[in-house]
Amino acid sequence: MPRRGIGRTSLLAARLAGVSLLALSAPLLPGGAPAAFAQTLDQFGAVSSNPDAQMLMEADTLIYDNDNGTVTARGNVQIDYDGYKVVAEKVTYNQATRRVMASGNVEIIERDGNRIYADEIDITDDLGNGFVNALRVETTDNTRFAAESATREGGNVTTFNNGVYTACEPCKEDPGRAPVWQIKARRIVWDGQEKVVRFTDARFEFLGLPIAYLPTYSMADPTVKQKTGFLFPRISNSTALGWGVGTPFNIALDPTYDLLLTPTYYTRQGFLGEVEFRKRFNTGQFTLKAAGISQRNPTAFKSDFVSQAAKTRYMVGTKGKFELNSRWIFGWDLLYQSDKNFSRIYGIGGFDGGVHRSEVYLTGLNDRNYLDLRFMRFQVQENTLKGDARARDERQAWALPSFDYSKTFDEPVAGGQLSLDMNAQSIYRDVTHTGNNLREDQIISNIGVGGITTIPGLAGTSQRLSADLEWKRNIITDNGLVITPLLGLRGDGIFTNYNQATRDAIGDMGVNNGIAVNTRNAWFRYMATAGMELRWPILFSTTSATHVFEPMAQIFVRPNAPYQTALGLPNEDSQALVFDAANLFERDKFAGWDRIEGGTRANLGMRYSGSFANGWTANGLFGQSFHLAGENPYAQPDFVAVGADSGLQSARSDYVGSFGVASPDGFAASVSGRFDKDSFALRRFEARAALIKNYGSISLRYSNIAPQPTYSFPGRREEVAGDVSVKLAEFWRVYGGLTYNLQYDVVSGKRIGFLYDDECFTFGLNFTESKNPAVATAEPTRSFGFRIAFRTLGDFGSSQALNGN
Repeated sequence: MPRRGIGRTSLLAARLAGVSLLALSAPLLPGGAPAAFAQTLDQFGAVSSNPDAQMLMEADTLIYDNDNGTVTARGNVQIDYDGYKVVAEKVTYNQATRRVMASGNVEIIERDGNRIYADEIDITDDLGNGFVNALRVETTDNTRFAAESATREGGNVTTFNNGVYTACEPCKEDPGRAPVWQIKARRIVWDGQEKVVRFTDARFEFLGLPIAYLPTYSMADPTVKQKTGFLFPRISNSTALGWGVGTPFNIALDPTYDLLLTPTYYTRQGFLGEVEFRKRFNTGQFTLKAAGISQRNPTAFKSDFVSQAAKTRYMVGTKGKFELNSRWIFGWDLLYQSDKNFSRIYGIGGFDGGVHRSEVYLTGLNDRNYLDLRFMRFQVQENTLKGDARARDERQAWALPSFDYSKTFDEPVAGGQLSLDMNAQSIYRDVTHTGNNLREDQIISNIGVGGITTIPGLAGTSQRLSADLEWKRNIITDNGLVITPLLGLRGDGIFTNYNQATRDAIGDMGVNNGIAVNTRNAWFRYMATAGMELRWPILFSTTSATHVFEPMAQIFVRPNAPYQTALGLPNEDSQALVFDAANLFERDKFAGWDRIEGGTRANLGMRYSGSFANGWTANGLFGQSFHLAGENPYAQPDFVAVGADSGLQSARSDYVGSFGVASPDGFAASVSGRFDKDSFALRRFEARAALIKNYGSISLRYSNIAPQPTYSFPGRREEVAGDVSVKLAEFWRVYGGLTYNLQYDVVSGKRIGFLYDDECFTFGLNFTESKNPAVATAEPTRSFGFRIAFRTLGDFGSSQALNGN
């Protein structure tokens, strides 16, 4: 038998054009061998080869058998071809039988990253039929098939004999140990054309124990992102709904869109129908969802007035997000429902939040330019009827639209940086929101009630267009002093159209508080600012630490803010004001655009930062603000008394400060506070500490806020909270938390949970309890939930209210 051998070699064919693994044997094997081996690499991926691909093959020995018509590559055979990689101890091609056989620790890496392992692969060169011994397949999404043997028929159907499927990784310490879960079957058929995997005589094993027998079972193959069929059922329980079982069924209409049908039966309320259409595009996606029910027992909602009043309830919602190009994003999130509590009560996914923001938006970002345009409607999902004194939904505003634009110019102007900020908003509200400052839970919506001291929301329409232009430049002197001059110019146009009831409420508030009222419908205001900031960083260094102390001083010279001595200007976005170290050096300390700061003000303080050799860092700030001339905007009338009790209402403000430390091993702590300008008494204090380690984490929070009676908080607010999470083992974690209200001497929140989470299985339990500390007789709200998830198979869970609705 004539043979010849050659030593280890590396051969690269210039053009294969149909040449295969055995390109070196082209004179011996005319017309078929090259394509045959290329096809063997496609056997599990069903991907056509590139006829122009080139091949690189290495082997210790290459043997030609002219008598038997075979060519054998032996010893550390490595092949790179058309995106595939093959490793084996021996590869043989038989021209007579037109079969390719690879043996000895065979490993194939496909184009998409799937890995195929076998002791021996024997397959025809047309990919039609084949046989594999001791097969193991690892897909790119970390799923695994294994079998004693496998056969291939028809070019796209692979049958695993005595096969196993799992999405779990083998144990590193003991690879022979059973995974967390697996499906064992007498036969597993993987149909590459239908993209489905079928199991026959299968059993589901969990932790090595069989817990379910499945005569037949099918699932989409690992390459499929969507497939027609049932998903895991949904289980829930609540007092008003009873037990609920939902059976989602997905219909794959096309690779880019599908339809999800979820009929759910509730033992107390009957059938809920839910349908969701999902569509994907190259630039984004959108969903359309609808749900409805004819309630069997509306009176089961004991404290939910909305649910008691409605038998037929429904919702329609849609969401979408599209990247128009690399700079622009367009999207929407819209909800319409029969009543304001339906989606929350029935847990309609994506629309069940306590407050849903329906919006259409356009956002653009390019270098140092930013634009955001939104049309918004806030929908409070609560259990009170329209017209009830406790109802909030009707008071929520429409923003039609809200617009923000920011631009920082690239080219310097007079050696400094020029920036432009613009904002526009149009607010519409149905009902005026008034209060008498007793307590947040006693806010009423009646108009003209005596004692009105705040009006957080005005019925009617208010519109505002604002623009702010700022120039500043940093100048560093020889001794390190940083001088930053600043110039600012702002203009606003404001227009209002309130109904008569709102005008009456404004008049009542003015009379009750002795404040003048401005009844005009249009305002035009401007604000010019000339400012200067001085910073002098001073560095102190030792062998083990560096410290930087930075005295700072600012002064802003401005005229008085127009129209601020009488009620009239709307305040929609500047109602929250917290004066602390974070905004001490802000040019305007109001939170939004509706209120502006006028008069001359100076800010003085000291910054500190430290870095230590052991990896610890520290930072701090302490300072005070001074109103030097003009009218103090924080002491002027406002519909919500936003500046009252803020610490800025007097000529000399309260002191503010903060200090924080952080270690390289996961510990961080910070404190911040506001202290009375005369007595240094504590007005606001917050402390936080957290430790994050591999074995768990712990965090503590404490807050203490003095009474702000004019600002709707007549009592001191004091609370401490803590959360802890402990890693019991590699995948095991237990966590919990507690919130204690010191003002009312009551535990206002409890939470505890357990979680197991590895690469293929998740199991969690949680319990929560919350209580309104201001109402001593209020019953706590308790809930219990669990979740079980098997990766690639599905998940289900339940969240059960242990009392209430």
